[in-house]
Amino acid sequence: MEISLPSIDNSREGYEELIALNKSLEDSFFDDIEINISHWFSANLCALLGCILDKAARCNNVKVSVPSEKTRRILQKNGFLAYFGYEKIYDYYDTTVRYLRLKPNEERFFNEYVIKELLRKRKFPIVSDKLEKKIAESICEIFVNAQIHSETDYIYACGQFFPRENKINFIIVDRGLGFRKRINSRFSTNFSGVEAIKWALGSGNSTKQGVPGGIGLAILKEFINLNRGKVQIISDNGFLQIDSQSEASYNLDEPFAGTVIHMEFRTDDNNSYILSGEIGCNDIF
Repeated sequence: MEISLPSIDNSREGYEELIALNKSLEDSFFDDIEINISHWFSANLCALLGCILDKAARCNNVKVSVPSEKTRRILQKNGFLAYFGYEKIYDYYDTTVRYLRLKPNEERFFNEYVIKELLRKRKFPIVSDKLEKKIAESICEIFVNAQIHSETDYIYACGQFFPRENKINFIIVDRGLGFRKRINSRFSTNFSGVEAIKWALGSGNSTKQGVPGGIGLAILKEFINLNRGKVQIISDNGFLQIDSQSEASYNLDEPFAGTVIHMEFRTDDNNSYILSGEIGCNDIF
């Protein structure tokens, strides 16, 4: 069976297209599946697509075809297509943040990846060593949160730099319990998907028992707001988007079993920041 993807970007509609793909692959069985990427595809969303196709590959032969040479070269540069038999291409212009698929116990590799591939990329906003450490630890917390609570097989990450738009997109995906199930189980609450995401963004809110936690997402939200960037979170049927101007939440047509956290950083940012709070990799949501 061949499935042609429409144009997909980092919008609510783009995510819903991929979640609809996930639903169709879960509800049906095909011996052979070919995903045709013939339109625009935001390269950082390889993390979500990879997560979806990994599950489909458990009982199907999955192939990816990319007729557009421009799109194909980007997905070869970030390493995504190497999982589907394509040769990897060296990224001379350093615009990709490598596609990464890690087991939950490979935290050390993720930490190194965030520093090298994202924070010390020459396009990333220039920040102090202390602020770099805080941002790294807040992103690290997302990984550790998925590692401990989500019961996922793999954690996925990917990113892309857009020079003309002065931004870097970076995304982390897991296929696990998600915020709503985790929080409602821990506190015997009845949060919706959106309510659970908002709770998770509150400083100090944590499902970890006996120690402080829940600071990382709040720190990340604070920096992205000052940077004029954007954060989007999908978990269960909840979608939340926050930027420096507004906050919007929606109920998705189909739930996603897991969590998607997308961060957009402005690269034309020359400001200096002092953020509240101190965090470490043991301060886990």
